[in-house]
Amino acid sequence: MNKSLFEKIKNLPESPGVYIFLNSKGDTIYVGKAKVLKRRVSSYFQASRARDSRLELLISEIDDIKFITATSEVEAFIYEAGLIKDYKPRFNIELKDDKSYPFLSLTINEKYPRLIITRDRKNDGTLYFGPYTDVKLLRSAISFMKKIFPLRTCVSLKKKVCLEYHIGLCSGPCENKISKIDYDVIVSQLRKFLEGKKNDLINLLENEMRDFSKQKEYEKALAVKKRIEILTIVSGARNYTSGPVSGELEELKAVLDMSNLPLRIECFDISNIQGARAVGSMVKFIDAKPCKKEYRLFKIKTVKTVDDYSMMREVVHRRYSRLLRENALLPSLILIDGGKGHLAVVKDELDSMGIKDIPLASIAKEFNHIYVPYKPAPIRISRGSLALLLIQRIRDEAHRFAVTYHRKLRNKKVFETNLLEIKGIGKAKERFLLEKFGDIASIKNASLEDLEKSGLDKNTARRVFDYFSALPPKVRSKSSKTIVKNF
Repeated sequence: MNKSLFEKIKNLPESPGVYIFLNSKGDTIYVGKAKVLKRRVSSYFQASRARDSRLELLISEIDDIKFITATSEVEAFIYEAGLIKDYKPRFNIELKDDKSYPFLSLTINEKYPRLIITRDRKNDGTLYFGPYTDVKLLRSAISFMKKIFPLRTCVSLKKKVCLEYHIGLCSGPCENKISKIDYDVIVSQLRKFLEGKKNDLINLLENEMRDFSKQKEYEKALAVKKRIEILTIVSGARNYTSGPVSGELEELKAVLDMSNLPLRIECFDISNIQGARAVGSMVKFIDAKPCKKEYRLFKIKTVKTVDDYSMMREVVHRRYSRLLRENALLPSLILIDGGKGHLAVVKDELDSMGIKDIPLASIAKEFNHIYVPYKPAPIRISRGSLALLLIQRIRDEAHRFAVTYHRKLRNKKVFETNLLEIKGIGKAKERFLLEKFGDIASIKNASLEDLEKSGLDKNTARRVFDYFSALPPKVRSKSSKTIVKNF
């Protein structure tokens, strides 16, 4: 595997999606779907994996990898079928007899089109997508899409609305509950989704929502907002309402006046002990539980002074610029370990990146006050509150993670010798000198003659001697814990 390919696999997101293998000519040779892109693609290159001759040949031809992220396996399933049909990759299983597999049919030849499953393709102006090999997933996909695109399902248009309308799965064209123009807009949006143009679709929906709000058509704006939420929610089509919902998440949603449950929370902290070796941490909680594989650590790179605000700004920028670049899923809530100042800095940075719709809050160490951008005064929560306990647990985990990393960096500092700063001294000569003199203190205090006798050439010996001679006597004579066995 070439280095470029290794780096691409290493940086794949841990989310559902479609992966595309290309050969050295840039031709698509295989398309697949995955619940977790990084895990699935990595599995192809594991030495322990049993491979037949076809798989061996596929792996030998992979020169590049592309991917499309999705919110669920169901969505990835839809994209996969479309890409296979478009590119016809030679390593994919050929669907020679399309009649044996179902298609999705968008009946644009009807006044009010429907989306249905069919095995019978006709040349009647209907749009077909597929074929699809997994009928169970296809039915899940239909259920998923009905929540976003409420088209009629009846074979012939009825005179009165049915149950589908009352539960929000149909827009009710039979009683003119929706105009023909608005219905056609939904059909057009569904078509974009089926063609894999989800980002374009979300941009369209966001513009539509803003237009409705400006025109004070708030019910329509809310309906569009719900469709955007379903398209971007982490659990995708798998489950939106069933299962026990954590009481602490319900309470946190109410406390912060959020529209949706904060299912994905990311929290940031800066560890800056005594102004040295500052580090940042980010922890992630999903459904109120830590997701440690998603934790991230940041060495501060751009801030050279003790400035918590600038450090927090750097860490937040690095985190979300990457997510935006990878088109990855953003959190439902961002928490900051800090007060109003930290909150203002983070909000300003997110705004500059175009991230303006994610709820944001900070928790101050003193009194555990909660700050949000839209309220000048802190939110005071009772000590026994489930919401406060959850926030504290997440904040403390972020702090623990940052401090642990900070401690590792400080411990690493103990074993630094400064020898590598001297021209002509690399790792091998550093070890050689430590073996000859025993520790760094003896090297610092060695005469030029001793250094030359050790086996160094004269020029290198002179550079070592001059480097340590320029240090103040107290520093030069200072004892060091660095000994040979640490290398």
